[in-house]
Amino acid sequence: MITPDAAGTALLESALKAAAYDCVVIGGGLRLPPKNLALFETVVNIIRKAAPNATIAFNTRPEDTADAAARQLEGG
Repeated sequence: MITPDAAGTALLESALKAAAYDCVVIGGGLRLPPKNLALFETVVNIIRKAAPNATIAFNTRPEDTADAAARQLEGG
């Protein structure tokens, strides 16, 4: 979870640069509400730049986060 401000996006970028990630999952709570479009775009671009080797997956609820990551990590 990140806050929808500069501090939140800075925290995300710092966390992504601090370790190597194979996959980053973006939750439906961030990407589905239309009011979050600008933040969603920012998050995608931060992931692309700070973790360029990570795949990006999308879940629909917290319970399917592992399944979302597995789809990308297994290549399908």
